[in-house]
Amino acid sequence: MTDPTTGVPAANAEENRRQVLYWRLLARLFAPEEQPALESASVAVVEDIGLPAALLDPRASIDSILQRHPELAAEFDGLMTPAPDAAGRDRGAEVRRAALVSKVLLNTFATGSGTVSAGQLSQWQSDAGWLERALGCQPGQLRSARPGGAAAGTGTGAGGAVPDLSTLIPQIGPELAGIEADLVKRMQLREVLADSKLASQLTPSMSLIEQLLRDKNNLSGVALANAKALIRRFVDEVAEVLRAQVEKSTVGDLDRSIPPKRVFRNLDLDRTIWKNLTNWNPQEERLYVDRLYYRHTARKTTPQRLIVVVDQSGSMVDSMVNCTILASIFAGLPKVDVHLIAYDTRAVDLTPWVHDPFETLLRTQLGGGTDGTVAMALAQPKVAEPRNTVVVWISDFYEWRSEELFAQMAAIHRSGAKFIPVGSVTSAGRGSVNPWFRDRFKDQGTPVISGHIKKLVHELKTFLT
Repeated sequence: MTDPTTGVPAANAEENRRQVLYWRLLARLFAPEEQPALESASVAVVEDIGLPAALLDPRASIDSILQRHPELAAEFDGLMTPAPDAAGRDRGAEVRRAALVSKVLLNTFATGSGTVSAGQLSQWQSDAGWLERALGCQPGQLRSARPGGAAAGTGTGAGGAVPDLSTLIPQIGPELAGIEADLVKRMQLREVLADSKLASQLTPSMSLIEQLLRDKNNLSGVALANAKALIRRFVDEVAEVLRAQVEKSTVGDLDRSIPPKRVFRNLDLDRTIWKNLTNWNPQEERLYVDRLYYRHTARKTTPQRLIVVVDQSGSMVDSMVNCTILASIFAGLPKVDVHLIAYDTRAVDLTPWVHDPFETLLRTQLGGGTDGTVAMALAQPKVAEPRNTVVVWISDFYEWRSEELFAQMAAIHRSGAKFIPVGSVTSAGRGSVNPWFRDRFKDQGTPVISGHIKKLVHELKTFLT
C-alpha cells in the first residue's frame, strides 16, 4: 500500500515521519540553534496526524497543552512503558507516540542556561512529573525526593507493562535529581524567598531543601519564614511515607500474660461462638452466650536503644534529611530510646530534638570534611547495655582517620551491640562507599547496607521487634 500524496509505501512514509521527529529531538537536545528544515518538517508531521502544533513549542509546558487538549492526558500516562510485541504494530500510532515522547523529553532535559525563576522551576518539576508518569511511575518517584516511592510503579499506560524500576531508577532518577539541583542553583533563591508570592510557587524537593539548609544562616525575616515553611512541608511529606513503611508490621510478639482489653474491636467472634456452642437451643434456634472472648493485643517489648550517627558532609545531604526523619519516627515507638548524632569534622548531639525532625534539620551544618572519631566520642558512652543497643552509622566512609575509626566500630560490634553501617539511604538508592571500609565491614560480618531506605527500615524493625 502506498501513500496517495507521495507514492511512497505507507510503512516507509510513517517510518520517515517518525525519524523526522526523533532527529528534531536530537538536534534540539544537542544543538541550541534551531534547524529550520527539521522544524518545518516536524510541524507538517504533527499537524497531519491531528496533534496540536504547541507540542513543538519549547516554551509550552505539558500542563498548558493539556489545559487546551485534556484528551491527551491519557496518552501521556504510561507513554514510555514497554510496548507490546512489535509484530503487526500500528506505525501511524508510533508516529503519534514519537511526537508525544519528544515533547516530554525536551521539556525535561533541554533546560538551557542562565537564571531560573520560581515559575520556571515549578514548570520543570511538573514536566519532569509527566516524564515519570510516561514511564509508568508517580510524579516525583524517580527523583531522589520521595523515599518509598521507588517501589510503587504503576504502569498506568493502557496495555503497557510495568517498567523494571530497579533498572530505571539508578539510571534516570539521579539524572533528574541532577537537573533539578542545577536549576535550583541557577535561581536567585534569596530574592525568590523574600517574595511570598514567588516562594509559594516553589515545590519542595531534596535539591531545594539542600540549598535552603545550606543558606539558612544567610536568611532572615520573610525569606527565612518562607524557607522554614518549605522545609516543614517537605519534612511532613517524607515523614508520611516513612511512617507508613515503619507501621506496616506490628512490633513484638503477643504478650499473653496481660489480659486482653475488653473492647468491641478486640472481640473474637469466631472463638466466642465456638466456645458457646453447648448453649445452642435447637427449639428456639438461638445461641445463648454466657462468656465473651477477646483477642490479645498487648505485645512483648524490651527497652531498646537506637543510636543513629549521620555524616552531614556535603555528599550525604539526602541521607541526613531521610535519617533525621526516620529517627523521629522510631523515637515515637514505645520503649525505643533514640539518640541522634550528626558530624563532619565536628559532632553535635541532636538527641534533645530527635522527636522533631524540622527543628533537628535547622540545627545541622551541612558541608565540611569528615572525621568520624569525633562522633564516636559521643556515641560510645551511649552504648550502656550492648545487647539492647543498635548503632546505625550512615556515611560514605571517606574518613580522615580510617584505621582508628574502624577499630572503634569493631569494638562496638564485639561488645554485643548491633552495628549497622549504611552507605546511602536515598530514595534512588545511589551513593558510593569507601572500598576500604566496605571490605572490612564485610569481613567483620556487618556488610554495608546501600540502596533504598526500605532496607534500613527492615533492618531496624527486625532488631527492635
